[in-house]
Amino acid sequence: MEISKKILLLGDPRLYEISREIKQDEMRELEPVVHALHEALMDFRAQHQRGRAIAAPQLGVELRLIYMHIDKPVVFINPEFIWKSAELIEVWDDCFSFPELLVKVHRHKACRVKYRDLDWKEHVCEFNGDLSELFQHEYDHLDGILAVMRAVDGKSFAWASQKHHVGFTR
Repeated sequence: MEISKKILLLGDPRLYEISREIKQDEMRELEPVVHALHEALMDFRAQHQRGRAIAAPQLGVELRLIYMHIDKPVVFINPEFIWKSAELIEVWDDCFSFPELLVKVHRHKACRVKYRDLDWKEHVCEFNGDLSELFQHEYDHLDGILAVMRAVDGKSFAWASQKHHVGFTR
């Protein structure tokens, strides 16, 4: 199966679809998807000097799969939130699907997630601060939600070229 590594852009109707869960017997079919996610992430990094994670729907693959690469690659299959902190943080969010736009959103300061890995083993991990924000952003893609839909208000948009003026820290 050949998967495109071309990232869908804001306005593409596929970005608003809810992704389906992956079944255990589909695991062998995930290799090309994970490879395409890795390549798309690395290409985006090379072009924009940022990027830590990508969700399968951003490549038009409607599966509940997130690929994160910070220190090492981690694949999150069928992730679920099992806890979110009551405390929220306000951040300027960016997205591969609208790379020149920043959106001010509220996210939970911390979250705990249950997921499966490529060996179908179940894991639980906790994210705090910017990693919590990052994971919530990617998870939203699985539900067809984009950061622009979570904007704090009508003044919560800025061009990425203005990131130093708006306090963008990623």
